[in-house]
Amino acid sequence: MEKYKIACITILVSTFLSSNEIKAQNNQRETVPYYPKGFRVGFGLSGGLPTDGDYEAALGADVRLQYDLSRKTSITATTGYTHFFQTGEDSGFVPAKLGFKAFWGTQFYAQGEVGAAFGVNGQLDNSLILAPSFGYANKYFDISVRYENYSDYKTDQIGIRLAYGFSLKK
Repeated sequence: MEKYKIACITILVSTFLSSNEIKAQNNQRETVPYYPKGFRVGFGLSGGLPTDGDYEAALGADVRLQYDLSRKTSITATTGYTHFFQTGEDSGFVPAKLGFKAFWGTQFYAQGEVGAAFGVNGQLDNSLILAPSFGYANKYFDISVRYENYSDYKTDQIGIRLAYGFSLKK
């Protein structure tokens, strides 16, 4: 239950930060240049340490589609593959997550994601994923630290994601 509280708090903090930035932008309309909404795509590699359970490490790759609602807020869709390593038989899953990202300042952000993990080798069943994260992003690079909770697995993980991304606008 504590894990769900962490995810909910991260989503609430993201929403609060974005609402304050929107108010600030509305008060400074004349000084803030126009920002076109648009899509970005990012390719990431991540490594993680499971917090409990039978696994020793996690390694994954992902693709994230991000739609920028404003300079400070985005919605995301992420999929890829994550592999859990253990002494016996390894396990893997394909995540499918939707998220909300809120920036504070110019490049730091908080993000909350929710989705599903689909086991691929019979070791893992399907599971709900809750994943709050904090990170830093510039025009091309993104680094974040996240906690991922899997409701039906014997483990969670704390991971680091390194990604390269770019705008799909010309």
